[in-house]
Amino acid sequence: MSASSEDFDLRRIALAAFGPSLLFGLGEGAMFPVLALSARELGASSAGAGLIVALVGIGSLLANLPAAALATRYGERRAMVGAAAFSLLALALCLGARTPWVFGLGVFMIGLASAVFLLARQTFLVEAVPLHMRARAMSTLGGTMRIGLFAGPFAAAGFIHLMGLQGAYWAAALAMLGAGGLSLAIPDLEPRAPGSTATAPKVGMKTLLREHGHVFLTLGTATALVSALRSCRQIVIPLWADHIGLDATTTALIYGLMGGVDMLLFYPAGKVMDQHGRLWVTLPSMLIMGTSLLAMPWTTGFASLLAVCMVLGLGNGIGSGIIMTIGADASPREGRTVFLGMWRQITDLGGSGGPLLLSGLTAAASLATGIMAIGGLGLVAAWMFWQWLPRRPVSG
Repeated sequence: MSASSEDFDLRRIALAAFGPSLLFGLGEGAMFPVLALSARELGASSAGAGLIVALVGIGSLLANLPAAALATRYGERRAMVGAAAFSLLALALCLGARTPWVFGLGVFMIGLASAVFLLARQTFLVEAVPLHMRARAMSTLGGTMRIGLFAGPFAAAGFIHLMGLQGAYWAAALAMLGAGGLSLAIPDLEPRAPGSTATAPKVGMKTLLREHGHVFLTLGTATALVSALRSCRQIVIPLWADHIGLDATTTALIYGLMGGVDMLLFYPAGKVMDQHGRLWVTLPSMLIMGTSLLAMPWTTGFASLLAVCMVLGLGNGIGSGIIMTIGADASPREGRTVFLGMWRQITDLGGSGGPLLLSGLTAAASLATGIMAIGGLGLVAAWMFWQWLPRRPVSG
């Protein structure tokens, strides 16, 4: 069935489109909570353990452009299979590590693999799904990853109970094996047009920068701010909870409830974007997230912080998939994979830079000042989207 037909049904390709991403997210979610603990167990200091955990993001950041080259050369499906196999090798290093730095190498490799896998999956979906359902596809892709990351720690809990911390990596290995096996077994998704496959002319980064520089500077910067907000919200909640005297169990409860709200909204958000335009979701998402962070320093206890975090989860949930959707809309047919790799590079810089900005402002002024400044970025992003985001997608 051609994806360009009006009766295209996303459910028919659900397993092929989203199954590997769900399993990959499950694998990452299984090991993320124990990375710092494993590093400490191997003798790393607290600062060293923090650096090792950060290697996931650093690896992803460094791999975005090479990932585009790999996906362009070998195809998206083979790139996903290769990323899953590379993750298994990385997990083997983590399991066999006897020093923090060997363990850190394994963690870094997982970040590299993640960039390849996610870029290949996004490119594949852009080609397979018609424009009138693109936002639903992108938001569902983001939603399945979130579900996997949320469920991963629970899936790993039984393994950890039986095997100790290493059980988390065995659980992750099973999930990655499933992701690679499913990517290998499922048929290729059908592209919408013959010219959209790997046979299309190759376009380099310099050409894309010259022809699409304005998009990168405007919408690219705005989506980088979105990424900064998302990365910072995971930091500010436990920090502010500790600041107002809440214990770790209470903080985890707040975070879990927020995550539940976040995960429930990805498909409705995509449907609204498809039917009414991207701005109908992007603008309220940024306004809600920005305002919530601005309000957080005024909370003084469990009830008020929970209320703010639930609203924050609502804002993030309705924004599920906006970075990928806007990037897909802006991407040209020729050179699409490279363009999306550059797009991910910009947004990942935002995700890495946000916590650095938060840390610097907190050190220079106060935690409340840092949180409110990050909230202000949400309002800036909302303004930028209002200025430059097309009311209707124009890409094919």
